[in-house]
Amino acid sequence: MTSNEKKLPAGFGRLWTAQTVSSLGDGVTHAALPLIALTLTRDPMALAVVTAAGTLPWLLFGVLGGALVDRWDRRRTMWVADTSRALLLAIPVVAAALDLLSIPLLAAVAFLLGLGGLFFDTAATAYLPDLLHRDPALLERANSRLRGAQTAMSGFAGPPAGSALLALGRAVPLLADAVSFLLSALLVRTLPATPRPVPEAGDSLLRQARAGASYVFTNKVLLGLALRPAVGNVAFLAVETVLALFAHDRLGIDTYGFGLLLTAEATGGLLGAAIASRLGRHLGTGTALTCTAAAEGLAILGLAAAPNPYVAGLALAVCGAGMGATMVLAPSLRQAIVPAHLMGRVASTSRMLAMCAAPVGAFLGGWLATAYDIRTPLYAAAGLLLTMTAVTASMTGNRRVEAALRAAAPPHASPEEPTRKSAPDRS
Repeated sequence: MTSNEKKLPAGFGRLWTAQTVSSLGDGVTHAALPLIALTLTRDPMALAVVTAAGTLPWLLFGVLGGALVDRWDRRRTMWVADTSRALLLAIPVVAAALDLLSIPLLAAVAFLLGLGGLFFDTAATAYLPDLLHRDPALLERANSRLRGAQTAMSGFAGPPAGSALLALGRAVPLLADAVSFLLSALLVRTLPATPRPVPEAGDSLLRQARAGASYVFTNKVLLGLALRPAVGNVAFLAVETVLALFAHDRLGIDTYGFGLLLTAEATGGLLGAAIASRLGRHLGTGTALTCTAAAEGLAILGLAAAPNPYVAGLALAVCGAGMGATMVLAPSLRQAIVPAHLMGRVASTSRMLAMCAAPVGAFLGGWLATAYDIRTPLYAAAGLLLTMTAVTASMTGNRRVEAALRAAAPPHASPEEPTRKSAPDRS
């Protein structure tokens, strides 16, 4: 950090620590849950049910959840959501101890965990720009650190730990995730208060939710940012649904090796998050986002054709790098250009579009694997990602991005000190 760069506030350190601890627990469960499901069934469609269940809350309650977050205290919403998720995980822990686990129970737990995640993630996304006073440079640095920590914990450290803990018993990884939620809740409660959203007089919850969705669909930059993960989630969930089976049957990877395979993706994600700001400065945010999307599609194509675990790991690392950079650049841009009173609704609408697409991808992956071949979902996913890259490139081009940042800049901002330096439009 250079001497003229602003420092992140002390409260950000506590938010970063809370999300880092929680991400470690999520990584443990991310690796353990499909492996627990594999101990109960080998049916790809049953596995798809468990995978899709966690995404359904965004389909059912996404926009309304954002409207509620724009009414509630965002800090309180975060710690209540984490505490609730910790208590929820006691159910499968007890069921595992009593040998009562089943696919329906795992799917129900995944659904309720997803509901808690909806409120926590939306509130955290809306809280961060308030904490950092909507400074684009600070937002980018903060999101880079948050994404880097999330990738390191949920993808790098968590999956091997989840696989290892599973060897001690099916309840152990779930118990570890519950502890991580409790620690996160305690840290979130110590965060500094930010101004509570001002209620919009006379508007019903449904009308406020529609206003947030309309803001996304009528803004081409925001719509482009929302469509990328929406189409991407169809592709990624199609892959994720069959990945454990693909790794075991086609690549000969055992339980511990599967955790290492996910770690390869996380390693790439760390690199992507670390270089995201540099990519944005040299290419422009819009062009950088187009390049990372193309890298993801080509990487999944390489994974589908992988002849051995080493090539598969390299492909997942490249995919992770693209995702890591995207998940720094896109949220930072959204948080910089969206008004504070709409942040919860815009964030939840964008996330809802992405998460609504996920069940489609999960069932698509299960169906293609059942009807054709275990590699077919991977080839289909690569095609979707590359098509999406071409379609959305112009919606988030550099010129559109710079215009949106100028429009969102405070009236007192000096024209000699632009909000963000950008490369010429190459999209």
